[in-house]
Amino acid sequence: MKFNFKIDEAKAYVNTMDAKELWAYFTETENYRLKDGKALEGFMPSWIGEFYAYYQWYYNLPSAELVKKIPVSFLKKAYAGLHDLELDLAVKKVGEV
Repeated sequence: MKFNFKIDEAKAYVNTMDAKELWAYFTETENYRLKDGKALEGFMPSWIGEFYAYYQWYYNLPSAELVKKIPVSFLKKAYAGLHDLELDLAVKKVGEV
């Protein structure tokens, strides 16, 4: 079973992990590795995570499907216009895709 399904199915063990624990879990169970490139900085990565979590809940969409429909590249471009809105309004503004 892939990790993202464990989150979608509300597996308490996985859902309660902090960022360091999740990274260790990813690298151990899914063989994740860092890629070359520049990481997102500042508040943007946190906001994107909150956006995805709320959007997933609001539209009842599995996380694997969500990141295909709304890629990080889109949220990076839309960040300037969305991040100052209340999260529910930002999700509704993007709308169901």
